[in-house]
Amino acid sequence: MSLEKAKQVAAFQAVDEFVKSDCIFGVGSGSTVVYAVQRLAERVELENLKVVCIPTSFQAKQLIIKHNLTLGELDTNPVIDVTIDGADEVDSNMTLIKGGGGCLLQEKIVASCSKKLVVIADYTKDSQRLGDRYKKGIPIEVIPMAYVPIRNKITQKYGGEIKLRAAIAKAGPVVTDNGNFILDWMFTNQDLDWEDVSAFVKMIPGVVEIGLFVKMCSKAYFGQPEGTVVERSA
Repeated sequence: MSLEKAKQVAAFQAVDEFVKSDCIFGVGSGSTVVYAVQRLAERVELENLKVVCIPTSFQAKQLIIKHNLTLGELDTNPVIDVTIDGADEVDSNMTLIKGGGGCLLQEKIVASCSKKLVVIADYTKDSQRLGDRYKKGIPIEVIPMAYVPIRNKITQKYGGEIKLRAAIAKAGPVVTDNGNFILDWMFTNQDLDWEDVSAFVKMIPGVVEIGLFVKMCSKAYFGQPEGTVVERSA
């Protein structure tokens, strides 16, 4: 089975189990969420569900519009029933690395407003420790003028290497939906207390958000090569 099919089975199962009528639904970002929105659109049409969708990125907003779903915002829907989102890696404590697609800030804002955060992913994202499988590091969204001192403070404290994320179809760095830069921290110590790390990094002036989601995820669905889904709860 392809990775895409593994993503799809996880996404479909999560939407079927968590999305109900009269639901405020947080729409995550990334490749796996595409299948979640596809399944949601099918159910809205078949079951006449009433669902308001809150996006976590420009991509998520476009998905909602493409499928003719009801678009909402936090101004009018500050409490979300469930958010379904992807992850770059999930450890045995249900700590997440997110932000590989550059949407970590809005993803964390929406997750923080949600009664439940549910992660959907393929089997390659399921790890014992952060860094076992995902080798691109922890993303950190920063104010552009501060990226050098932030980089230095984190590496002096915890080691590893930090790179400014480069854009692909643009000269220079990636610029987020919020107009910021992203640093990718390739950490070397896998036994850090991620809650402490998150608190330290977020206190550095110029840091907007870090792609560590600690004690936020309540359930994860991992699509497997044979077409089954492994579920894990916090």
